[in-house]
Amino acid sequence: MQSLDKRPLLIVLVGPTAVGKTALSLKLAMRIDSEIISADSRLFYRGMDIGTAKPSSAEQATVPHHLIDFLNPDQTFSLSEFQKAVYAAAGSILQRNRLPLMVGGTGQYVRAITEGWRIPSQAPDERLRQALMQTANQLGSAGLHRWLSTLDPTAAKIIDHRNVRRTIRALEVIFNTGQPFSVQRRAGKPRFKIIMIGLMRQRKELYKRIDDRIDLMFEQGFIAEVQSLITAGYGPELPSMSAIGYQEVCDYISGNISLEEAVIRMKRRTRAFVRRQANWFKPEDPSIRWFHPDDVTVQEIEEIVKSQFDKNNR
Repeated sequence: MQSLDKRPLLIVLVGPTAVGKTALSLKLAMRIDSEIISADSRLFYRGMDIGTAKPSSAEQATVPHHLIDFLNPDQTFSLSEFQKAVYAAAGSILQRNRLPLMVGGTGQYVRAITEGWRIPSQAPDERLRQALMQTANQLGSAGLHRWLSTLDPTAAKIIDHRNVRRTIRALEVIFNTGQPFSVQRRAGKPRFKIIMIGLMRQRKELYKRIDDRIDLMFEQGFIAEVQSLITAGYGPELPSMSAIGYQEVCDYISGNISLEEAVIRMKRRTRAFVRRQANWFKPEDPSIRWFHPDDVTVQEIEEIVKSQFDKNNR
């Protein structure tokens, strides 16, 4: 007789930027007695609130949140560290007899949990990193990324060419191990039974929501937020400050571009990011139950969770 799968449940809510994940996650968490674990790498950093559309203090007070506001912008946090932090947070939530609800749109962070990735444990090689950074300064981020494309096309497809830090990390692992970065990040058995809920909207509708959100960010004081970070010593050279919006506003503050151009670039980069998110979360993926936020109720999703929870506890 086949043994029952007694792994604990993890509910995962995914979808592109601005689709409506935050609003639904708060409602769902309150109905199913959950605590939220963020899988959005931009929410890790203190002081980066408006430009990341971080849940407000009031929203975070409504439902306990994990992996938000625990790093300074000059600190780094690897995928391996994230995976360990999620395991620890989920374990503590389960000990309180509550359900962990992971929410986010950073594809590799979500998949590292849902697919149980065995992440390369290659220790940082600072000398190699410095050499690769010098190469990036000479070739530019696109040139460094083309180098990665030659060595590991699969990894290059999922790493944005603007993300110099991730490109360098992939090259570092390749050079130190002699193997492609992509094949080392292998899937294993997830620690949880996963219920993955996806939210989607038509692309035109989503782009409109993105544009409106970005306009609101500037009305809420986004420029002042970036200026305060710079004043505190967090300059545009930091990986965290290369995030969408922060880089553009830094360029505006330094006088390199106009405010109008900063807004245009921010909207353009966000749309490109949404298209990359679609590579991680595909409509035809059978592991994801997709809904339009306006066509599903929290009660319907609650029933899906309860049904799986009952099966898990028989």
